[in-house]
Amino acid sequence: QLQLVESGGGLVQPGGSLRLSCAASGFTLDDYAIGWFRQAPGKGREGVSCISSSGGVTNYVDSVKGRFTGSRDNAKNTVYLQMSSLKPEDTATYSCAVRRRPYCPTLSSSRDYDYWGQGTQVTVSS
Repeated sequence: QLQLVESGGGLVQPGGSLRLSCAASGFTLDDYAIGWFRQAPGKGREGVSCISSSGGVTNYVDSVKGRFTGSRDNAKNTVYLQMSSLKPEDTATYSCAVRRRPYCPTLSSSRDYDYWGQGTQVTVSS
């Protein structure tokens, strides 16, 4: 059974950090690009980041550049999103998604992804 499971979300104060994980089971992530998306209450889904299959290319939405870093450990079949200098506007449910191609699409193209996790909640508040 193909499954993606996100973890690492939680409540953090502004300026804090979290590391999200996206672990796959039932298939390997080696050949696939992985995207991170978020959705805040009352808002649409937003593409946050994408990492290519090799990890050599990572893309970020402008609002997180310099604060978020994507990485992957193919040996662990896991992708990560390190989030630093968090702001209240980063509050959302974060989901990872697999694109069955090695390269990232345009960040906003959620329909280019084939498998999705259930999401993990990130709340930034004092």
